[in-house]
Amino acid sequence: MRPQAHALIAARPGLARLLDVLDRDGEEARIVGGAVRDWLVGRDVGWPARGDVDIATTAVPDEVTRRAQAAGFRPIPTGIEHGTVTVIAEGQPYEVTTLRDDVATDGRRAQVAFGRDWRADAARRDFTMNALYLTRGGELIDFTGGEADARAGRVRFIGDADQRIAEDYLRILRLFRFHAGYGHGPVEREALAAAIRGRDGLARLSRERVRAELMKLLVAARAGETLREMDAAGLLEPVLGATGDVTAFARLAAIEAALGLAPDAVRRLGALAVREEADAAALAERLRLSRAEASRLAALAGPAPTPALCEKGQKAFLYRMGRERFTDRALIAFARSGAAMDDEGWRALLAIALDWPMPAFPLKAADFLARGLAPGPALGTAMKRAEDAWIEAGFPQDPADLDALLEAVLADDR
Repeated sequence: MRPQAHALIAARPGLARLLDVLDRDGEEARIVGGAVRDWLVGRDVGWPARGDVDIATTAVPDEVTRRAQAAGFRPIPTGIEHGTVTVIAEGQPYEVTTLRDDVATDGRRAQVAFGRDWRADAARRDFTMNALYLTRGGELIDFTGGEADARAGRVRFIGDADQRIAEDYLRILRLFRFHAGYGHGPVEREALAAAIRGRDGLARLSRERVRAELMKLLVAARAGETLREMDAAGLLEPVLGATGDVTAFARLAAIEAALGLAPDAVRRLGALAVREEADAAALAERLRLSRAEASRLAALAGPAPTPALCEKGQKAFLYRMGRERFTDRALIAFARSGAAMDDEGWRALLAIALDWPMPAFPLKAADFLARGLAPGPALGTAMKRAEDAWIEAGFPQDPADLDALLEAVLADDR
């Protein structure tokens, strides 16, 4: 076994045992797809893993289930119609899928027939780099030239690109997503041309599937360059339903990297396509975003803090808005400003957003009741006025200052 292949298998509890259970007694099983691709290009394949480990097998789902149960694993029929059983082995899930042919497709889903031909199973997959198999003995099986393509950073369709896309139009988005994550240079010419020819098929896809691919694309390493290619090819607007601001997106990605921030899909989507709340609402509907995603996206459309505010004003803005919304709006405003990446004003603003220990309002209802204010609407009004005065005063914490502030607020009500 190759040392690296051994590490891939040994690092995952249960994987070696599962392969041993499936790869014997007349059946074969091999690791396939993303884990093999990532191992080949030197990405982390440890456990917990960046992604899942998928297994292809000649065994049909019933046989996979029988063997898994006999070994003490827990099989779950997550996609029986497509030959997939998820097996939980020592706490880690593995998707085990029977070799198959896609006998009929409609651009969204496929009807499948189980088989035993490894070459045919590879031929029905999307990209060459995703059609690589690794045996438990460490042998790499490559029917399509995927090893060379993966090492070269070339995302290439298997066989006829137009046919692969017509089988599932989501492969247009997958082309750009994988290019953004693994590609070098421009998108492969034949693949790009086929994507352009097939773009009308994007309208046939479910919103949930489009959302899943787009959100992965937005956080990929070369997302900015790839979105620029999508835009130039006329493929970005059909996905977003609007013109995308790729320049702002690319600058935001660079700012996140410079500040050591993790790529954030919702924030990046906002930089790309949200100027007003109506934009956010349209995107949320178009992509079937979750409630949390839609709410956060809508919050990106409001007024943004800028270095033009004094530090006191910036902190007041941050306190009222909350750290996440303030940071999102500040980062996007910085990206759209055109200011230099090392601009001191924007850097200072973002330092406050990220590092300032935002205080809690120190006065409580009991403080007002102790001064004779009765429970009821007047209490809530007084507390709100006191909090506003506290913010305006620069968030004082000294008991004497707080006492004076409270007295001033109550005096206005007398």
